[in-house]
Amino acid sequence: MNKAAATAANETTVLEAIKAGMSDAMDADPDVILMGEDVGLAGGIFRTSTGLHQRFGSRRVIDTPLDEKGIVAHAVGMAMYGLKPIVEIQFSGFIHDAFEHIMFCAARYRWASGGQYSCPMVIRVPSFGGIKGGFWHSQSVEAYFVHHGGVKMLCPSTPEDAYRMMLAAVQDPDPVLLIEPVPLYRSLSASFERDGKPAEIGKARIVRPGNDVTIITYGPVLYEAIKAADELALTTGIETEVIDLRSLIPYDIETILKSVKRTGRVIIVHEAPLSMGLGAEFATVVQEKAFGYLHAPVQRVAAPDVPYHFSIGDDYYRPNAGLIQLAIERIMSFEF
Repeated sequence: MNKAAATAANETTVLEAIKAGMSDAMDADPDVILMGEDVGLAGGIFRTSTGLHQRFGSRRVIDTPLDEKGIVAHAVGMAMYGLKPIVEIQFSGFIHDAFEHIMFCAARYRWASGGQYSCPMVIRVPSFGGIKGGFWHSQSVEAYFVHHGGVKMLCPSTPEDAYRMMLAAVQDPDPVLLIEPVPLYRSLSASFERDGKPAEIGKARIVRPGNDVTIITYGPVLYEAIKAADELALTTGIETEVIDLRSLIPYDIETILKSVKRTGRVIIVHEAPLSMGLGAEFATVVQEKAFGYLHAPVQRVAAPDVPYHFSIGDDYYRPNAGLIQLAIERIMSFEF
């Protein structure tokens, strides 16, 4: 086998990395359990838990009824009594039924007890479009959960991040929402060391350096931003810095501001609808803390303010490299 073939053979997809993270967490701690609809015998609707039921048994890999509210409610009780549940919500569009138990029970337990108790649990939320699933199976629900406090939120965009973020989420003493990038499950693979080391929550990563424009983004649309930046660099010489947030709650304001103060131009890209989303929050914080460094108003590239559409679907709803390029050209040409 040549070197390239050997490297490819050792690569891991995002889906496999998530499963590896769960498996290693369950190996390390007998209190970690996995529960959700079809996670056991079927291995999950996306097969992210294939083989875990056979390995750890039905007491630790639990098939549940089709009841998101009940699943999370049971997980809250388990966490309160010392277990560390990993809950799978099959699709992000199904999580709304469980909102009360996530935000008004799990997220508030530490605060309600004056810091005496916590509610450690991981809620896996397969998210984003790109699978031709319509609005029940393609939602970006991040904004629903960022306004209340008490939870953390992570969003991997690489196999290594998927693995290490799973470990970090399991080890965290409070509830963690893991926003999983469904379009990247099988389309992205890479090699990394499976060493049991968790990610550092709250740290962004600069995935493409540049001095002219800063793009702040997360999830699958990260790769559209990189594509746009690379193409414009070749055709115009504009060098765009691309920041993968990775951690949405808390987010890495230091990395953002350091980049903004160098480039003076900011574009925020996310797949969720434009208005009242994370992009609006990031834009506000940038203008509050770095207004004097800006050469142009902060721009946003996002989905339209409508439900994810069945008929127009992925090709027209989600931000793409072309729209991001237009935003870069627009912000570069701005004059006060």
